[in-house]
Amino acid sequence: MLKLIIPSIMLIPMTFLINKKSMLWTATTFFSFLIATLTTLTLNMDMTEHNSTNSLLSIDQFSCPLIMLSCWLLPLTIMASQAHMKTEPITRQKTMISLLILLQVLLCITFGASNLLMFYIAFETTLIPTLLIITRWGNQKERLTAGLYFLFYTLSASLPLLLALIMIQAHLNSLSTYIIPLSDLSLLSNTPWSEALWWIACFLAFLIKMPLYIFHLWLPKAHVEAPIAGSMILAAILLKLGGYGMIRMSSLFIPLTKDLATPFMIIAMWGMIVTSSICLRQTDLKSMIAYSSVSHMGLVVAGIFTMTPWAWSGALAMMIAHGLVSSGLFCLANITYERTHTRSIFMNRGLQALFPLMSFWWLMMTLANMALPPFPNFMAEILIITSLFSWSNWTIILLGLSMTLTALFSLNMLIMTQHEHPNKHAPVNPSTTREHLLMLMHMAPVILLIANPSTIMI
Repeated sequence: MLKLIIPSIMLIPMTFLINKKSMLWTATTFFSFLIATLTTLTLNMDMTEHNSTNSLLSIDQFSCPLIMLSCWLLPLTIMASQAHMKTEPITRQKTMISLLILLQVLLCITFGASNLLMFYIAFETTLIPTLLIITRWGNQKERLTAGLYFLFYTLSASLPLLLALIMIQAHLNSLSTYIIPLSDLSLLSNTPWSEALWWIACFLAFLIKMPLYIFHLWLPKAHVEAPIAGSMILAAILLKLGGYGMIRMSSLFIPLTKDLATPFMIIAMWGMIVTSSICLRQTDLKSMIAYSSVSHMGLVVAGIFTMTPWAWSGALAMMIAHGLVSSGLFCLANITYERTHTRSIFMNRGLQALFPLMSFWWLMMTLANMALPPFPNFMAEILIITSLFSWSNWTIILLGLSMTLTALFSLNMLIMTQHEHPNKHAPVNPSTTREHLLMLMHMAPVILLIANPSTIMI
């Protein structure tokens, strides 16, 4: 873990010490790619148990893929931000890059923490750089409202989680993820209703972070107003913090989860249908991709709460695959926005005639978002759907309808943006090598996961 955290921290002073504006983006991208390649060393570890580097940090089969995804995404966010940051003063450019690097450090600590209090502190601290990125470099005046939504939705659920952790510490004298499963959790509550309140306090922060449908209003607003780096981080990593926290808490408190999770599973599956239906009538490209993330994360929530090995494998695979694909879709939407200065689907039609090579990336990302074979999204959905069907036969109706609606809005997005006649005010600026490299770096891990899915399987 320290092999990743220390070099990542050293990127921050390096960023401020670079004097040449032309070298700033190149150097930070290159060295962040080097750090990302260091994460491949973790693949050689024995993931059947915790690999503890010290009393606070460890890597296991759940955290390793998410740490790799976090480190892989930093150079991609730097590459994607170059176009809209080139007019900013160099001090603001360095500040933006430093916030992204700080976010990677905090994410690595969050995913590697083996102490729940350390996990909580790092989990909540990721709010600060994300909030600064959204409110400072957002595109419109509504970014402040989006930042407030993001702040108060997250903070309103973090206080019950903190109180629950304090209660665990008071009764068990430990917050270690090694010790809690060996302890008697019946000491924490005496009545059924207090057990339910305690369980909800532990999980509410993660359900909002996912976000579960009914707690999702902050996400589309934050995505629409955030710059491309903020959208990529939100979609690819920050939503996965909720899933990772749910897996950790579920593995610690198994009996309570089996008894109390049913209402949230039903809400998650119903939310998949509702958000997919909302995507069908969206005219804003970024908002459509954001609502599709809510739908996919609903499947992850339902899968985690079934508490089966297949579902957890599928949930982890879905989080990794969705992180790469949704980040790629936001990059494509941003590439189009930088030329047309609008996110309207109707104004961005007929792009295949203008950018024929870019339409290939649209096709690949859309097919992956639909979870067509052989993409890892398909493998993840099959594992989760099988587990949910074994939990209840009635889930096949909700899941089948949700899969159909997902295919409909994905194909609608592809057809509307690529196969119509171009707008008469269509852009003429060709796509650049940097943009194609950015999309290749999103697609390459997806293709490698097709060849070797065991990397993200438990």
